[in-house]
Amino acid sequence: MIKAVVFDMDGVLIDAKEWHYDALNQALRLFGLEISRADHLTTFDGLPTRRKLEMLTVTEGLPQELHGFINALKQAYTMEIVNARCRPTFVHEYALAKLKARGLKLAVASNSVRNSVTAMMERSRLDRYLDVQLSNEDVSRAKPDPEIYVQAMERLGVRPEETLIVEDNEHGIRAARASGAHVLVVRTVDDVNLANIDRRIAEIAA
Repeated sequence: MIKAVVFDMDGVLIDAKEWHYDALNQALRLFGLEISRADHLTTFDGLPTRRKLEMLTVTEGLPQELHGFINALKQAYTMEIVNARCRPTFVHEYALAKLKARGLKLAVASNSVRNSVTAMMERSRLDRYLDVQLSNEDVSRAKPDPEIYVQAMERLGVRPEETLIVEDNEHGIRAARASGAHVLVVRTVDDVNLANIDRRIAEIAA
């Protein structure tokens, strides 16, 4: 029986994939670099900024000494976008409210930094339904490592077989499956609705 649902954030509860892409490129352009949309979708999507910068050091020769500065810039640009664009979405509020009313435990586990997770959950009004919020700052190994999902289940007090994880990108899906939990794979935030979650829970029960 499913007792908890754990959500990824970007591309699942918040349509923020483009926000992170735009914010990082805004910072990188100051140093003559840019991540192409193809590379974003096939290689970088779902990874924490620090990991993206490490990869750019290997492939593009980005000086390691600039990582901290670029990361700080990227986070500042992201928060500007969040404050301008992040709004409540009825379908997500409805789904989480219904799941919570049934007694399910709910969490968000994101590869984003804590400030982004807190701000987006507050501005989307989803924070009131969540028992646990985890960011990449709460773990030593970000997705695709399963650590964040293992920690979420421990904090919720549930076992993997009692947990459904909702994910949208390759790195997150790998992390979710490696945690031992059940997985609902979605393509966009529009797929994250009560009907699809209930359908997946019914499949697991059967």
